[in-house]
Amino acid sequence: MRIQRTVLSVVLVVVALVVQVSVLARLQLPGATPDLLLLVVLGLAFVYGHVAGALTGFGAGLLADLAPPADHAAGRYALVLCVIGYLAGLARPTNGQLKSALTPMAVVVAAALGSTLLYAGVGALVNDTAARHVGLGSLMLTAALYDLLLAPFTVPLIMAFARRTENDPVTESSRGDVAAGWLASGTGLRIGGQQNGLRVRAARGRAARAGRIKGVKRL
Repeated sequence: MRIQRTVLSVVLVVVALVVQVSVLARLQLPGATPDLLLLVVLGLAFVYGHVAGALTGFGAGLLADLAPPADHAAGRYALVLCVIGYLAGLARPTNGQLKSALTPMAVVVAAALGSTLLYAGVGALVNDTAARHVGLGSLMLTAALYDLLLAPFTVPLIMAFARRTENDPVTESSRGDVAAGWLASGTGLRIGGQQNGLRVRAARGRAARAGRIKGVKRL
């Protein structure tokens, strides 16, 4: 499973980086650029946990640092995504299910704001003057907005792919609830729990009917 995790993570990171450089970066949107690479790291960290999230974030950030047309110091974005991946992994659902979109959406917004702020902070420490002409406030606002709009179409799919490499029975049973839990924000629906409850009630009903039948036969 470790090999499958690694292969899947590498493929998703490379595809996200290619799309980001060749498509998203050419849209010339005001402010920041939608960060598909960040969303991939978040989706994998939600499934694999904080350690894998940190490693994936570091590798993805290092590729972004080295891929053209990068104009900043190498290792700057690697440090940022490493920290973001680690923190996002701490928000991993303990039971393997996403019952509401509120928590992951909040993590996406916090990651977009935190990555922009941390990127600027690391740049100030290493005296990297790239993108200093852009206002930090507008960058944070547009980064959070773009990532929040892009997240519902990417993060659930990334999590579904990642869960296919897991052998956890709870994860396997909840695979179909990923997109439903993300898109049905605040509904409080627990599909798996409802199904188990119906099965228990059906079994109790059959046992009760069998008891009544036995009682009639004895009379």
